[in-house]
Amino acid sequence: MNVAAVKRCCAAKPGATSQRSGEPWNVLVYSVGDKRFAYFKTSEPERWRFSVKVTPDRFLELTDMPGVKPARFMGRFRWVTIVDVAAMDAAYLRELIDWSYRHALASLTKARRARALDANGMT
Repeated sequence: MNVAAVKRCCAAKPGATSQRSGEPWNVLVYSVGDKRFAYFKTSEPERWRFSVKVTPDRFLELTDMPGVKPARFMGRFRWVTIVDVAAMDAAYLRELIDWSYRHALASLTKARRARALDANGMT
């Protein structure tokens, strides 16, 4: 799965929005409601490194893999950074994105969840 395919996968989630932040953050953030579920770094030298939140078990598993590391500043919250998305199995990457999205959606209040999903005509 390449960067464009990962972007499409994130954008296709019900209620998902994307926002590009400029200096000094330089990230493309995917959110549902106001909860982030994935982001890309958009500036060099880390351009197109991809980060998602994962379970505690997955955090340990993934950070032992080459090309995956705790996300900068967010690692303590169990976010991992995948250096090259094309090097990771596509099905596994989709599974990670799905879990991060569901986790973000579940953390919203019922009313906010309904508003986020209604914004895309999902309710």
